Amino acid sequence: MDERALTERLITYDTSTVEGLRAAAGFVKGWLEARELPVVATEHGGLPVLQVDVGAPEGAPTVILHGHIDVVPAYPQQFEPRLEGDRLIGRGAYDMKGAVAAMMLALPDLARQDAVRVRFVCVPDEEAEDITDRSTDALVAGGLRGDFAITGEPTDLHIGIQAKGVLALRIAVRGLAAHGSTPWLGDNAILKAHDAFRRIETLPFSRESSELFDRPSINLARITGGDAFNKVPDRCTMDVDIRYLPTQDPGALLEQIRAIPDVEILQSFVRKPAVVSRDNPYVRALRDGLGRSIDGEAMSIGRDGASDAISFLEAGIPAVEFGPVGAGHHGPGEWVSVGSLAAYRQALVDFSRALPARLAGDD
Repeated sequence: MDERALTERLITYDTSTVEGLRAAAGFVKGWLEARELPVVATEHGGLPVLQVDVGAPEGAPTVILHGHIDVVPAYPQQFEPRLEGDRLIGRGAYDMKGAVAAMMLALPDLARQDAVRVRFVCVPDEEAEDITDRSTDALVAGGLRGDFAITGEPTDLHIGIQAKGVLALRIAVRGLAAHGSTPWLGDNAILKAHDAFRRIETLPFSRESSELFDRPSINLARITGGDAFNKVPDRCTMDVDIRYLPTQDPGALLEQIRAIPDVEILQSFVRKPAVVSRDNPYVRALRDGLGRSIDGEAMSIGRDGASDAISFLEAGIPAVEFGPVGAGHHGPGEWVSVGSLAAYRQALVDFSRALPARLAGDD
């Protein structure tokens, strides 16, 4: 199978569901085993996790190739891949079944070298709503280690050396109940919640920027309020997803939000930004490997979205986001460039083969 065919096959599985995840993981496991690659299958939270180690024995420089096969929900037709020119369209094409397919196809080549140990990790829950219990965190806590990690998130064949942090909030807004026929006698909590969100969008932190980002990201993800058709709602909750800059302090952001009248923060969750140096020898080696696969400079970039790269960084493992070309992830027209998948696969192989010389040159 080539990159297109393997990506198409992965897209056909609705991996926003447990059943689809199990079927897709079963296919990936069988595909790898058919190529005599040693697969270790485990579970986290009832979902399948796959690992493969190839190449050099323990003790050699170790690179982790990390990917996820789960996707956000989509309409049934989005799991029917279609090709328009170089664009392969379908849910997960860009985020990130195309990258997973290219990593799988690179593994047989990487198994035939003995200078670098390559550890492929395929997880089922990067898109999960519960961001406090992820399989990658559990794997790292359980001893998964390497000298460098690449997670195949969408980067258009650029090297993502920074990603925003996550500040996830559940906020309650208080109002005053009244009969629905006399709304002027009450204080509508749903309307106040909307106004509070607009206030959050204009707080001082929202106007800050950094080297690789022009602003934080602020999204009203969910709003729930009201318990009767004929009643002015007196309570409303909203979930706000803030992706803050590497230069920002989430505690300072919380202080600004708490100052908004009638707002109570019920829950909060913080995930640190991802930051790795451009001068890291593994980053430099990846840039060199990519330079042999594409025209132009593989400039380092910042990523608006968070990823499992932070799991490795928090354990002291340098990690970057690096994936193929495409657009529209989580949207109705998500696509990946078929040509970029071949370049991505080759870049991973070239990087691994050239890594020992690069590391020796940096000593």
